[in-house]
Amino acid sequence: MTDTVQVDIVSAEKEIFSGDAKMVFAPALMGEVGISPGHAPLVTKMVPGEVRVEDNDGNELTFYVSGGLLEVQPSIITVLSDSADRAEDLDEAAILKAKEEAEKTLNEKDSKIDYAKAQTALAEAAAQLQTLQRLRKRSGR
Repeated sequence: MTDTVQVDIVSAEKEIFSGDAKMVFAPALMGEVGISPGHAPLVTKMVPGEVRVEDNDGNELTFYVSGGLLEVQPSIITVLSDSADRAEDLDEAAILKAKEEAEKTLNEKDSKIDYAKAQTALAEAAAQLQTLQRLRKRSGR
């Protein structure tokens, strides 16, 4: 058994990350999962949140995913998401604006509002903000 595993994080638009890792943490539907090299095969849905990858040097790389699928095979971990970004590339001002707009939409009493869409937007904005806050806390910013 090797001490690393290949990790690919891919969005609908592009490949976000590809490299070896000692450990990967992902926001699975039933809670956060930690995956190390040699993990049993697994396929699970992910919720919006943070994916953390510990590289060979012990550095922790942080990514935001909007949900998607996590596939674990003996030699590769694949994160497939509609939308994914490196945490440091997230735009806090845009996230706060999207959160505010979703909250405003949910508070309106108009029958033409798509409440499911507004709730999804609010959940994604909250997960993005949480990812940014955790990144800052870990980096001491």
